[in-house]
Amino acid sequence: MKIVAAYLRAVLGGNPNPSADDIRSILESVGAEAEDKRINHFLAEVKGKDITEVIAAGREKFASVPSGGSVAAIGVAAPGSGGAGGTPAAEEPKKEEKVEEKEESDEVKLPVFPSRKFLFPT
Repeated sequence: MKIVAAYLRAVLGGNPNPSADDIRSILESVGAEAEDKRINHFLAEVKGKDITEVIAAGREKFASVPSGGSVAAIGVAAPGSGGAGGTPAAEEPKKEEKVEEKEESDEVKLPVFPSRKFLFPT
C-alpha cells in the first residue's frame, strides 16, 4: 500500500511516470522501507497505463468485496438461527412503522424551570 501511495503522490505532484528511484525517495523521506522487488513489480503492473484507468479498475474489483453488514450476505447462518449453512434465511415481511410528525411550537422548556413554558415571538 505504501508503494501505491508513494506512486500516487508522485503522479499528483506532476510526474506522470514515476520511476523506482522517485518512489524510493518518497518512501525514504518519511522513514518507510523501500523494497526494490515490490517497487519493480508494481511499476511493471502499471507500466503504460493511465492512473485513472487503474483506479477505475480497482474500484470495480472492490465493488465485489463484501464489507461489513449481514451474515446472510455471505451465505453463513448464525448458530441457533435455524437456517442452513449455505443458504440465507428467508426475509421477514417488513412492518411499516408509523412516524408521527411533531408540530413545531414556539414553546420552550428551560431546564432551570422545567414546569414553566416560555413563549418567544417569531
